[in-house]
This record gives sequence, structure tokens and C-alpha cells, in this order.
Amino acid sequence: MIQLVIGGARSGKSRFAEQQVASLLEQRTTAALPAVYIATATAEDEEMHQRIVHHRQQRDSSAIEWQLIESPLALADTLTVLSGRHHVVLVDCLTLWLTNHLLATANMAECRQTLCQVVQQFEGDLVLVSNEVGSGIVPLGELSRRFVDEAGWLNQQLAAMADKVTLVVAGLPLNLKG
Repeated sequence: MIQLVIGGARSGKSRFAEQQVASLLEQRTTAALPAVYIATATAEDEEMHQRIVHHRQQRDSSAIEWQLIESPLALADTLTVLSGRHHVVLVDCLTLWLTNHLLATANMAECRQTLCQVVQQFEGDLVLVSNEVGSGIVPLGELSRRFVDEAGWLNQQLAAMADKVTLVVAGLPLNLKG
């Protein structure tokens, strides 16, 4: 089962995604393995460090036992290793992964294709979190516009292959697919 959870910054998408993981774990009839939380963020400044701390505290206060894997660039490789291992996997978030690759001047078409191929072949329960950034104005600056374009293309490709897609706005989930 592949789920894509999209929404704006501070929309409640991560909390909703964690609730989806809890629901998937409850449905299991065998002893549950720890859920895997793949974090793509890097603490390049104090504000991002505080965001990471906030997400860590949110996870620590939940009833879920999490195994944390930090994977700012090698997400496709990490998912390949976890495929078929019977974990419930949460990736938070794809737009930070995308940013990391853009700043590393990677070939985005190749990165996107590789990630989408791995997601499509993933064996197990996978919950992906991504920002919906295309609802605002066209940003100034080439890098900002490229980010919006790349995020839109990535979200479209993943939504097409996902079993379930949910848009979270103001903490409220809106089912788009599945």
C-alpha cells in the first residue's frame, strides 16, 4: 500500500501521516516491527534545527515505536533496502529530499525517475509526505521556480502510482484518491 500525503507548511500533514502509520500497524495480525521513519531534513540553520526537534518530540510522544533513518539524498537506496522487510515506512518529506538534490545540482529527472521506480516496486506499506507548493504565486528566482516545477512533477508521478492520496489543509484531511 502506497499512500501520498500532501499539504502546505504546517498543515498537519506529518501528524496525519503518522496517524496513518499507526492505523496500518493496528491492522497487522502478527507482532509489529518498529515503524521506520525516514527523515530527509538536514539542519543547515537554527530554524531548521528547531523544526527537526519539533518533529522528533512529536514522534517521541506517540505510541509508535520508531526506527529513525536519516536519508537526505539516498532515499531510493534506503527504500530498496527496506522493501519486503514488513516494516511500515514513513518518508518525511519528499520536498526536503528534492531540495537537497537541487542544491547538490543533481540531475533531477534522473533522481525523480529512480525514486518513482523504487516506490512503484516497493513491497510493503509506504507513507510518503510531500509539500503542495503549486497553489501560490510563481516565485521570483530561477531556483525557486525550478523547485516548484520539480515538486509538482514529483507529486504528480507519485499520486498516479499511489493507492491513496490525501491533501491536508488546516489539519483536516481531504481524500483525493483511494
